[in-house]
Amino acid sequence: MNQYQYVGKLAVVTGASSGIGEVYAKELALRGCHVVLAARSKDKLEALASEIKRKHGINAYAVPIDLSKAAAPRQLAEIIAELGLTVDILINNAGFGTYGRFEDIDAEREQQEIMLNTAALVDLTHHFLPGMLKRQDGIIVNVGSMASFVPCAYSAVYGATKAFVLSFTEALWAETRERGVRVLALCPGATDTGFFDAVGSKDMAAGSAMSTPENVVQAGFRGIDRGSSYIVDGRNNFMAAQMGRVLPRRRVALLMERLSRPKAN
Repeated sequence: MNQYQYVGKLAVVTGASSGIGEVYAKELALRGCHVVLAARSKDKLEALASEIKRKHGINAYAVPIDLSKAAAPRQLAEIIAELGLTVDILINNAGFGTYGRFEDIDAEREQQEIMLNTAALVDLTHHFLPGMLKRQDGIIVNVGSMASFVPCAYSAVYGATKAFVLSFTEALWAETRERGVRVLALCPGATDTGFFDAVGSKDMAAGSAMSTPENVVQAGFRGIDRGSSYIVDGRNNFMAAQMGRVLPRRRVALLMERLSRPKAN
């Protein structure tokens, strides 16, 4: 598949205020994309938009919004429409994790996790994919995880949401691959962002070595250029993602429980 031409296109990046989303926004701008930056943090978004505009001479729009709210994806689409913008690229990166014994985790927090990690991603895809298909041009990157491939004890809901992201994305890839739209599930392992600070423990990483958001984003660009349905950042991570194909699922679940078990228990 040919390399995608980014110059002059418009990309929406969710979770853009830090980590993988921030790096994605910067790299897209470097390639000549205009960007819409969406996240909850108004100050961080506005500072990033100003930096990107200054460095790359493109348009950057900061849209503070909480995409875990049911109406938020529609509101984001309406804001973009009011700006007179056409979305060519959608980076569904916003998400968070929870960690601990299932019965001890706040139920409302996990409902927010499900809404952000899955429902918002699907809703935004509904808003922007039809236009891409009509133009026979576009990109959708849904950020999954190594958790997409295995059952994740102590982060059961997070792992389930990321399994959803992978399945949904691969199905969408199959539907759209001959209609001009490139769809990719980007599946990083443990990455050096604020993710584990928000979770409150690095035990969730199951001993995995940390990658960088820059490496993850570059893997995403490679996956798009190859026309892949999914890509895993890092060779060791790729090999680990194949466990479920060669080992019984019961054994994989028990192995992940041992690796992810809270150290204090």
